Amino acid sequence: MEKRTGFVTIIGRPNVGKSTLMNKLIGQKIAITSNKPQTTRSRIRGIYTEDRGQIIFLDTPGLQKAKNKLGSYMEEVTKSSVTGVDLILWIVEPESRIGEGDRRISEIVKSANVPVIIAINKIDSIKKEEILPVIDTYRSLEGIDEIVPISAKSGVGCTELVDVLYNYLPYGPMFYDEDTITDQPERAICAEIIREKSLHALSQEVPHGIAVTIESMKERKGGKKTGDGKVIPFFDIEATIICERDSHKGIIIGKGGSMLKKIGANARYEIEHMLDAGVNLKLWVKVKKDWRNSDVLIKNYGYDEKQV
Repeated sequence: MEKRTGFVTIIGRPNVGKSTLMNKLIGQKIAITSNKPQTTRSRIRGIYTEDRGQIIFLDTPGLQKAKNKLGSYMEEVTKSSVTGVDLILWIVEPESRIGEGDRRISEIVKSANVPVIIAINKIDSIKKEEILPVIDTYRSLEGIDEIVPISAKSGVGCTELVDVLYNYLPYGPMFYDEDTITDQPERAICAEIIREKSLHALSQEVPHGIAVTIESMKERKGGKKTGDGKVIPFFDIEATIICERDSHKGIIIGKGGSMLKKIGANARYEIEHMLDAGVNLKLWVKVKKDWRNSDVLIKNYGYDEKQV
């Protein structure tokens, strides 16, 4: 039996639920999520495999006007992600009018010359009778092949969405083993988990200027014995949270180190779950003023334009 296989770019404005949807479809957390803009900064691949074939999802940063060099990098990531793919999955919210941000995205997806599926997310936030007018609103756009109402949070409509995606994918060989769910290295995922826990814990003005670097990640030889005598894998991880201001450093550390301990504990719990291993996590905080406008620092922290 021939398989349908292809690359699907997920595009949309900030906070529409792109990463939440990809995590839901993959069945495991690949991309970090938060209610703050610019959560996703790079292109992240999530790989969904089943009997019909394989969908390689490319999760992209939310498209908005760039305010610094990091923002320009993120915009370039999003724009380049619609070329060379088989399908575009455009995530929108259930709104009765199409705003400036979505009109910009409309121009980008039109230029890609591939099928475009709109998923109207967060339909559980409106009444059922309000869904049809929203669908009609987005039907007015040119170049849209299908519209599917969903809730990425609850999973409503996600099965139907996958069915639609497969209908538009070409037949061909699978690109990854069926057990692979992402091409992100473990170090990169650990850094993103720490950044996510920082986003969740910190006040609104701090997270935009945060980056996380993994300084060291080593597996202990022989693992570690648990209380019941079992031996489990164990990792020692050292990471640095980068911020732009001295005042932000104080907020991240917190009184008596309380905030940094909270971020570390939350991150360690999730990293242990991801690695299926014990973890000793040490965190530091450094100030690199205006790093988001430094080509060198942006590249050092993993946002390399040459890899876009």
